[in-house]
Amino acid sequence: MITHAIEPVSNPYHPAPDADRHEFWEMLIARDSRSFADADWSLCDGDFAHDRFEGLSAHGSFDPMKWTLRYPNVESYRDDWLQMARQFLNLQFQNVSHYDLLMRMQKFAKIEIAGDRAIAWKQFRADEPLHDGETYRIAAQSVYRLHRVAGRWKIVGFVGYLPLDSGTP
Repeated sequence: MITHAIEPVSNPYHPAPDADRHEFWEMLIARDSRSFADADWSLCDGDFAHDRFEGLSAHGSFDPMKWTLRYPNVESYRDDWLQMARQFLNLQFQNVSHYDLLMRMQKFAKIEIAGDRAIAWKQFRADEPLHDGETYRIAAQSVYRLHRVAGRWKIVGFVGYLPLDSGTP
């Protein structure tokens, strides 16, 4: 039986005094989760600066010498992202919907803003039972680079698939 969160996860940043962080949360958590749970890239495509984007994969390593330029452009990331979304949607969770799990398993560990540049550290943590008796586990993090472009924040790059140390809260 799939249950939904009793209290939906909501944006912890108020738009008036903390508009930038509010926008980051809407972009990197709410919209990303909805689009991933729907396997619909069109919902988040506008969040990327297509003319200056690159994505690095840490391949689960803290050692930067093992990182690669996995996504030299948005299109290469989109194609991999859609494949990952379809694989995620094939998982059969016992107690939660895909969207609710996505919303529950993400948080910002830190956000730094300097003028029209920002870095957001997003963490993913889940330990969720599947119908087949297995468990879906993730403990990872991504570091996003953002630029304000024409008055709106855009993702210009990230280092993804970083491990999340078990001692990290």
